[in-house]
Amino acid sequence: MADKPIEGEKKAFMTGNEVVAWAALAAGAEIMYGYPITPQNEIMHYWTRLAPKFNRKFLQTEDELSAGFTTIGGVLAGKRAFTATAGPGNTLMQEPMSMAEMMRLPTVVVIQQRGGPSTATVIYSQQEVTMTTYGGNGEGLRIVYSTSNHQELFDYTIKAFNTAWKYRFPTFILGDGYQAKMRESLTIYDPEVRGIEMVPTTPYVLRPGQIGVNREPNHLRNTYNTEEELYEVLQKHISAYNEVAPEIVEYQEFGTEDAEIVVVSHGVVFRSCKGAVQELREEGLRVGYFRPITLRPFPGEQLRKVAERARMLLIVESAYGQLAKLVKDAIFGCSVRIEGLFKPGVGITSEEVVTKVKELL
Repeated sequence: MADKPIEGEKKAFMTGNEVVAWAALAAGAEIMYGYPITPQNEIMHYWTRLAPKFNRKFLQTEDELSAGFTTIGGVLAGKRAFTATAGPGNTLMQEPMSMAEMMRLPTVVVIQQRGGPSTATVIYSQQEVTMTTYGGNGEGLRIVYSTSNHQELFDYTIKAFNTAWKYRFPTFILGDGYQAKMRESLTIYDPEVRGIEMVPTTPYVLRPGQIGVNREPNHLRNTYNTEEELYEVLQKHISAYNEVAPEIVEYQEFGTEDAEIVVVSHGVVFRSCKGAVQELREEGLRVGYFRPITLRPFPGEQLRKVAERARMLLIVESAYGQLAKLVKDAIFGCSVRIEGLFKPGVGITSEEVVTKVKELL
């Protein structure tokens, strides 16, 4: 057995799904539970090839519902466990992830979005934003990182394990079919050489000691007998989430100080928007961008400040307003004009963004 999956740092050229498998290994993930669905399949394939070399494990379940619940089982046993899925599989995983939300379990799920609804297409989209941020029943007490390139897939997969185990909320990495399948250069690394200390895992069950003698009982529940009892528990969870949200929120902005139009986008679409804004700036046009990296919790305060300075927000996404709903909710009451460039299930080029901005100007 090799000691570490990655020694130091090294340049790599690989698909996004390979990146996720390597990042999970580097983060010390002990077991993956999964069921095949395109476009995330290779995460499982690469994991099963690599994991035995480092004494890690894999279990293929009968469907995504089982994959979600067995991931919960691994977490309850104190394992750094994770799963990955897409599309209809993400739909099925909402039930176990709702359970994880109710029980404050640090589950980690990688989503490589595909077109929807239902089976639809195995290719790229941003149509799983609403489902991933608020898909389960409950209040959406979860953490969602939206990545735009392979380096971020690596960085945030590692970060997701720490975020999940530190704050004890279900944590998602939201990629897409383009990132999953295309090859791109990046730097892979051992977290230790970057000064990243992995948050230790602890079991929820089979803890040492005797209840009532040298340890308190551990009440693991997701069912409550009365409305009042549920209300009390939810108030505690919601308060805890709101308290840590400012520590978790991440975003990027550029040129927003003097921008007439601010382009708002996330994930792989942000790549096109960033290029478009840079091109428009070179032409002397006052355009900026705002990119939420965490879609949940959403950087609403930060976006509101930007929106209050701008004449207009242009929301660009490969969905029919799923990001727009998050934006409008976050800046409710702000009088800024909002326009959209929505192409559900289809990629968006920088040329299209440039054309749209010039039309609006």
